[in-house]
Amino acid sequence: MKRAILKDRSLILISGDDAEKFLENIVTCRVAGMAINAMAFGALLTPQGKIMFDFFILRREDGFLFDLPADMAEEFAKRMTFYKLRAKVDISSMDQLSVTALWGDNNDTGIEDPRLPAMGTRYYSDDIPEAEDGNYDELRVANCMPEGGKDFEYGDAYPHETLMDQFGGVDFRKGCFVGQEVVSRMQHRGTVKKRIIMIRAEGNLPPAGEAILTDGKPAGKLGTVCSTGGLALLRLDRVAKANELSTNGIILHPSLPEWVGFEMPGIENPGITDAG
Repeated sequence: MKRAILKDRSLILISGDDAEKFLENIVTCRVAGMAINAMAFGALLTPQGKIMFDFFILRREDGFLFDLPADMAEEFAKRMTFYKLRAKVDISSMDQLSVTALWGDNNDTGIEDPRLPAMGTRYYSDDIPEAEDGNYDELRVANCMPEGGKDFEYGDAYPHETLMDQFGGVDFRKGCFVGQEVVSRMQHRGTVKKRIIMIRAEGNLPPAGEAILTDGKPAGKLGTVCSTGGLALLRLDRVAKANELSTNGIILHPSLPEWVGFEMPGIENPGITDAG
């Protein structure tokens, strides 16, 4: 079993008599009827349908625990306060708890990551583990699992572009939520123009943020990089027509993980499969 302490995550508890109804009406995932100790992954979108915040939601006896990037926590709390109006909802920091990711064999600790079984579990505790022996970015790259701020910019990406439609981050059957009209139209019309996919090279990749070209034309940029493998947000039309995909003169080989339900012409599936 591998373990990584996620020090770049913060926890916020949303509780109160109206918490379930309040959240059901604004976030992308289904909150109504969640069982105690059940976990979901979702987002709060802009009215234009782009991801403002994404997060795990753990249903507890005392409310809903949000697991999100630490540098977004204060802004998230302010936004939720703005939305709650007169609803009976309390928003409080839970930074006394640490967040640990665990994956691999003999992993019976924590709450299962709702996105993909291979992503293991998440464990919340007021005792910070003393040691870690796993690289969480390597796990994400191996399973084509994007992370906000690393693989896409908040406020600039649609859920489909970050694969949220593929791993249950958006419930298209629930009622309205903020930005629902835009993402539902994208779902039903198949108008997704960009996706985060896996890429690999024969040698080490350059740092995240480097431009990716298809036959000399801009097609996207690198996200998380782990040695010879990484993630990239790419324009589908240019990738489909490309004879060559490259960054800084390095030839790239794009691929898709087995778990996604879409195809891209000329792209192999699966790609990187082993996590460190």
